[in-house]
Amino acid sequence: MIETFQRSLPNGTTLSCRAAGQPGRPLMVFLHGFPEAAFIWDELLEYFADPAHGGYRCVAPNLRGFEKSSSPTDVAAYKAPLLIQDIQQLAATESADGTMAALVAHDWGGAFGWGYANAFPQQVGRLVIINSPHPGTFTRELRNSPAQQQASAYMNFLARPDAEALLAADDFKRMWPFFLLMKAGPDGFGWLTEEVKQQYREVWSAGLTGACNLYRVTPMKPPLPGQTVDGIPVLPRERLVVEVPTFVFWALDDAALLPGLLEGLDEYVPKLEIKKVPNATHWIVHEQPQLVAREIEGFLQRNQ
Repeated sequence: MIETFQRSLPNGTTLSCRAAGQPGRPLMVFLHGFPEAAFIWDELLEYFADPAHGGYRCVAPNLRGFEKSSSPTDVAAYKAPLLIQDIQQLAATESADGTMAALVAHDWGGAFGWGYANAFPQQVGRLVIINSPHPGTFTRELRNSPAQQQASAYMNFLARPDAEALLAADDFKRMWPFFLLMKAGPDGFGWLTEEVKQQYREVWSAGLTGACNLYRVTPMKPPLPGQTVDGIPVLPRERLVVEVPTFVFWALDDAALLPGLLEGLDEYVPKLEIKKVPNATHWIVHEQPQLVAREIEGFLQRNQ
């Protein structure tokens, strides 16, 4: 049973949330990415709330700028430390000591998950990352890999001033290819049903500016024609090391995030497990939710 609620935070942000499991139980937080929302985690929320699978309190917020969460208009309001603060304050409303037993994150959610585990390792018991690049390897590949630069070129489109208007036009005609080009339709993995499409329409109709602001605010984008890679910052090592036990789940047919992003990851994450999944795409949470749940459960059991 999925519950929904609005959670007001001390910093003035309100996050719309989906949750399952008994309050007060060990906390698992699930962070979505673009162009998604908290509903993508429903099957996993119910799985891990089940006493047979840990009996966790499972909470999936819609990030600021998404669905019914606060959507400030200022681009600077989407800098990573502010979104990390949102999650930290949300966890404090659900956990007596503000800690999470596990943080599970995909895509943009993963960017904030990496940052959270680096900045506040004592508050994250275990970290699960699903197809979301570590900032250290992402910076390297954006600066040095023409293939990753090309695969990430869409980020510059999403940062355009008119991006949300273009994306919303004609029943979100430019949004569906994010899924369909990675086999989401009836001729592929089949998960993008009319019912699911309607869930997306409702989320996107609430506004796309917040989501696009994530792309506007980040300097980690491939250079535009005529630009050099010098605009892509190289973070100091202390901003990149994650000491938390970490499980990285990587679907190998992700057209936007190439497997080269995994190379050298253990230099930043000493307690690392990687699970590579062939014949799966960036949308693996939709494609194989039961596999994702089982693999996460195994990782949690190995790192109790």
